[in-house]
Amino acid sequence: MSIVKINAITVPRERFDEFERRFATRAGRVEEAEGFESFDLLRPNDDRDVCLVITKWRSEEDFRAWVASPDFAAGHAQHRSDGPVGTNSEIWSFDVLESKD
Repeated sequence: MSIVKINAITVPRERFDEFERRFATRAGRVEEAEGFESFDLLRPNDDRDVCLVITKWRSEEDFRAWVASPDFAAGHAQHRSDGPVGTNSEIWSFDVLESKD
């Protein structure tokens, strides 16, 4: 059974473009990680200020291995000198019960 990890990141609306730009220039190594299935970056089109980074994984173990990997650390360090764009972040975790593409 696949799992979904959602990073819900509060981003001031005036920084939405910068947030999108940072993801566009990220290291992008997650796609090569063992057990990785999909990635989506969502920006609200209503009055919310929470952007969602959604990844789907074959298992919790695969996700944890990615988070512990040097590629994860490198991808998250690449913009560290510029400071964070988001003001808050929380990780949500779900089991996939049904999926249609």
